[in-house]
Amino acid sequence: MDLTDALAAQIRQADTPASRAVAERLREIYRSGAAPTELALATQESALAYGAYRMPATYAAVRAALSMSPHEVLQSQAPATHLDLGGGTGAAVWAVHELWPEVTSRVFDASEVALDLGRRVAARGDGQVASTSWERAHLGPTTILPSADLVTISYLLGELADATAAHLVDEALDKASLLLAIEPGTPRGHSAILAARARVIEAGWHLLAPCPHAHACPAVAPDWCHFAVRLPRSATHRALKGAERGFEDEKFSFVLAARSDDSQRGESGPAPARVVRHPLQRKGLVQVRTCENDGLLHDRIVSKRQGEAYRRARDLTWGDTLNP
Repeated sequence: MDLTDALAAQIRQADTPASRAVAERLREIYRSGAAPTELALATQESALAYGAYRMPATYAAVRAALSMSPHEVLQSQAPATHLDLGGGTGAAVWAVHELWPEVTSRVFDASEVALDLGRRVAARGDGQVASTSWERAHLGPTTILPSADLVTISYLLGELADATAAHLVDEALDKASLLLAIEPGTPRGHSAILAARARVIEAGWHLLAPCPHAHACPAVAPDWCHFAVRLPRSATHRALKGAERGFEDEKFSFVLAARSDDSQRGESGPAPARVVRHPLQRKGLVQVRTCENDGLLHDRIVSKRQGEAYRRARDLTWGDTLNP
């Protein structure tokens, strides 16, 4: 059973006026960009509202981020153990298990109601998803993490004090072989990812995605690096958000990295260039903005006269890799 079906049975009861009010309060918290002063998911109702309108988007973003690394590299480094920090209802667990079905996952989060919902949803999943361990944990500046092959930190770092975020990233770098940190695709989210990326590079790790280089990020304010994934909205999701469209685009910023010694197991590394905006198509030409391994952003124009290169450029989407 996939996440959509497993989640549906739990969130049907979330479509109530009270739940819609809770969902709106959650959206205000997340939109503010400020670090929360109390648990956002403190009640069963808030956990259900979150599960209905945020869990699918978080899952889609984590799955998209993982898919942006060369498949052969990730398969050569298939983790046996996975630790999800601040994982709440376990969206990242479902994304990780889709890629690596046999991995054993643990979720650390401070919200018991979020963990309980995640546990109930996972119980309807197949294989190792149902065996996920759900553990209440306060993640602070002195937290010591257990060892795990893969650590995911999704939609958490931007909510923490800088010192706490830095400590958790350092702990993950000390205890894991693969690290995925992902945040909302906003300037604040990008800033949190840049801070994590700097620690990854300082630790001598190997960037797998999205960056084709370890130079300073060329996306400077008011620009920022982010990507997007489109996902369908359930009826409950639409009701909670007061939305009419049957889909939404989740924007995210992320860094995916491996220990430098482990990264050599795969024969491929990051591509020389990454598409960092929607390509613009006009009659007879395609304009593509790329981040390339020289550490710079490039605006490339490919015309119809370039034949095969033009045909390839027409198929490019935001987030794709290419050899310029």
